[in-house]
Amino acid sequence: MSAPEHRTPPSGEGVWLADCATDVVEVGAYALSSADARRRVGGVELTPFGRCAPSGGHLVVSVRPARWLLLSPPASPGSAAARWERTCQGQAAVSDMSAALAACVLAGPRAREMLTHGCRLDLSPSVFGPGDAAATIMAQVSVTLAALPECLLLLTPTTTARHFREWLAGTAAPFGLVRAAPVSLAELSGDRAT
Repeated sequence: MSAPEHRTPPSGEGVWLADCATDVVEVGAYALSSADARRRVGGVELTPFGRCAPSGGHLVVSVRPARWLLLSPPASPGSAAARWERTCQGQAAVSDMSAALAACVLAGPRAREMLTHGCRLDLSPSVFGPGDAAATIMAQVSVTLAALPECLLLLTPTTTARHFREWLAGTAAPFGLVRAAPVSLAELSGDRAT
């Protein structure tokens, strides 16, 4: 029996998989009307439901009505949540999700095709384009999926992150898997303020 062959996919092909370290804070509005929910809070523009966008050094993702995930570069434990608790006092509940969610990134011309092997969403760019976000199930794991201009960001519970990454790697192998170095939030969002 020979060792598995490791090959680098030809230029323009393949699926790139990378980790992304990030702090994640969930903000749940309880004093904002639907019209107010699209305003700026603490210098960050809150996205409409089902959308994601960089704003004020954060990546904002909304896959639940009147709730947002605010992703920011990693800082000392609890500092992002403490900042948002001060900022949103009287307007929203704040939960630190940094230890609860793990982030990874898929890129490459065949990434969406590969995900169709386990995703219930229509991931064609005409239906799920840059700026779209959704919650779904993949490989029996809860996943928040955000379409960024150059890649797909996937957030999954840390308790199932290892299983999920193994599933991604196994599913991506026939498409030419490339395990890339970790990426920063600034690289993902194109928002150089981070």
